[in-house]
Amino acid sequence: MDDGTTTSATTGQDSEASAPPLESRAAKEEQGALRIEKLVYGGDGLARQNGQVVLLPFVLPGELVQAKTRTAKGGTLRGSTTELLERSAQRINPACRYFSNCGGCQYQHAGYGYQLEQKEAILRETLKRLGGIELDIPLGVVSGEPWGYRNRIQLHFDKRRVGFRRADSHELCPVDACPIASPRLNEALSAIKAAAQRREWPEFLEGIEVFTNETDIQLNIVESRRPVAARFFAWCAEAVPGFLPGPLEYQAAGHSFRISRGSFFQVNRFLIDALVEEVVRDLEPGAGEAAVIDLYAGAGLFTAPLSKVFAEVVAVERSGPAFRDLEWNCANGGGKVRCVRAATEDFLRETQPPVDLVVADPPRAGLGKEVTGELMRLRPKRLILVSCDPATLARDLKTLSVSYRMERASLIDLFPQTFHFETVMRLALRD
Repeated sequence: MDDGTTTSATTGQDSEASAPPLESRAAKEEQGALRIEKLVYGGDGLARQNGQVVLLPFVLPGELVQAKTRTAKGGTLRGSTTELLERSAQRINPACRYFSNCGGCQYQHAGYGYQLEQKEAILRETLKRLGGIELDIPLGVVSGEPWGYRNRIQLHFDKRRVGFRRADSHELCPVDACPIASPRLNEALSAIKAAAQRREWPEFLEGIEVFTNETDIQLNIVESRRPVAARFFAWCAEAVPGFLPGPLEYQAAGHSFRISRGSFFQVNRFLIDALVEEVVRDLEPGAGEAAVIDLYAGAGLFTAPLSKVFAEVVAVERSGPAFRDLEWNCANGGGKVRCVRAATEDFLRETQPPVDLVVADPPRAGLGKEVTGELMRLRPKRLILVSCDPATLARDLKTLSVSYRMERASLIDLFPQTFHFETVMRLALRD
């Protein structure tokens, strides 16, 4: 649109259309059509217009598109496809009718094997470009079922309509079902859509988070113009089958975890065990093991398995709901767990060497300058980083690589059909 609003074309819906003649394509390329060079982290394809980078959604490498462009925040050129001139052989029809309107998925127009190839390429390129790090060790890629995997979704409301946010917008995209959400979440979505039509539903409620263990349903208010009364949750017990007003019990990695409202837990119900296995695999206590620290411990997803291996684990978490779950979940561990409620940087400042192992699963912002500085001071023998953002991972590794070498790297695709993925990096202190 000429007013600066991003408009996304549903380019995956016309796969039967015939390609234009070669002379027509060549003419259009001369007239300013864009050739997609690669996918970048964030889900967009990268092209160049008069030497300037243009980012476009829902395209694939090698494709030629006609597009409208606009200048976005930071001076970046963004485009929206108006015509697909040359199609990638990897393009498929999206499985979801809301794709390209709903902002949840970016890759449904590509086969899943190709999605994994692109994510691996994006990880390698990002580490090299932002961190100067050449990934010269084998990269393991762990994947699972690409549909029906999510155990948690956020729903938004507008005039009793229920759905997700539109791509690049705060506008609502009403939905009836979500193919990447688990069966139990889709059942809950149907119940919530019906509940939102009843007079008891608060019209000032704008967003909720729905979490499930495939039996029980937990609701958490994430956006509301006014406080929600406690009776709303009592009413939900009637309106939403399986609703639990309190914590939910989740079985994963051989443990039972209590997860309260507002407490973080991994979203891929098929790959939680594989993620934990990647973190704790081949770990054995060293001679005279001094300290094992789990930073950003959350509800204890890694802490509980680590306590089965090491005699003592220190788990650090700042969030109140997560910390209370952490204490509960580690109370009956096989080893001794000391839970510390503190910001990671504050805890590390008060910690003295020796430290043998640190596991860190930071938020999207990564470790940051202060935490990496403290880790360089403590010089633990081993570091295991769990990252959900390759850009901040590259930044952190650039600092840590002065003293650490990479031992193992794994890409865990916890988020099929989207640009997100998890990376597990195991580092060892240089001799």
